[in-house]
Amino acid sequence: METSEAARYQRIRYVLIVVLLLNWGVALAKIIYGLISRCESMVADGFHSLADGASNIIGLIGIHLARQPIDKDHPYGHKKYETLFSMGIGMLLTMVCFNLFKEGLTHLRQPVVPHIDMRSFTVMLLTLAVNIGVMKYEYARGKALQSDILVSDSMHTKADIFTSVSVIIALIGIKLGFPILDPIATLVIALFIAYTAYEIFRENSQVLCDKAAIIDEQKIYDVVRAIKGVKTCHKIRSRGRSDDIYIDLHVQVSPSMHVDEAHKVSYAIEGALKRAIPAITDVVVHIEPREEAPPD
Repeated sequence: METSEAARYQRIRYVLIVVLLLNWGVALAKIIYGLISRCESMVADGFHSLADGASNIIGLIGIHLARQPIDKDHPYGHKKYETLFSMGIGMLLTMVCFNLFKEGLTHLRQPVVPHIDMRSFTVMLLTLAVNIGVMKYEYARGKALQSDILVSDSMHTKADIFTSVSVIIALIGIKLGFPILDPIATLVIALFIAYTAYEIFRENSQVLCDKAAIIDEQKIYDVVRAIKGVKTCHKIRSRGRSDDIYIDLHVQVSPSMHVDEAHKVSYAIEGALKRAIPAITDVVVHIEPREEAPPD
């Protein structure tokens, strides 16, 4: 199991490094050419891509901590560090959003006419194609590896796609003689980033606040009821990440059942649930006597 987890984190780390290099390449292309052409929205989009790279670094730190083994101080492991650092990506996006909004308002009051040519469109279209590829790759790997970091980071990159499209529309408008579209596009970019940050906060805060895990309670009930000696089960509760689910439930057995037998039933329930739903990490079973109905 530990070897499997180590391999999983190695694969997540590899994805983050690949995406980091691609994001920084995209960011440099946008920033350098944006500064040359004095196109504020392109520079803003470049800094958004730079923030993508920074979020990859946050992700690398997060998975390094999350992969640490269970110890005395962390008997439930360290996996929530991955969720916590995903929130860090949301914080980074919030700061980028604030700065871009401020820049957009400044240039709305004091517009600067950028120099737009075919190279501007070429840079944006090429970087847009890279962003689309990165987003699809990272999201698919995030779902396959059940990684909060990768899924959150792919949402970050998804926002970059929308902002790049906004910049391209702004470039067309500037070329047609409407330079005011440049700061307007910057403000639109800031709004896209703000929404992405909100989505990241919403998804990950639910895990940190122990919202019920996305799991089929009926399946849990059916698995438990199939165990010999179980009369019924109730008060099924769940929490945790999609790859690290904790379950506790109450199980009723015959009041005449010996404690040794009840203990065996408890272990059988735990094993059966883990086999049926591999994402379950731990099961706590509360054994209760079920009063037999009196004979007529």
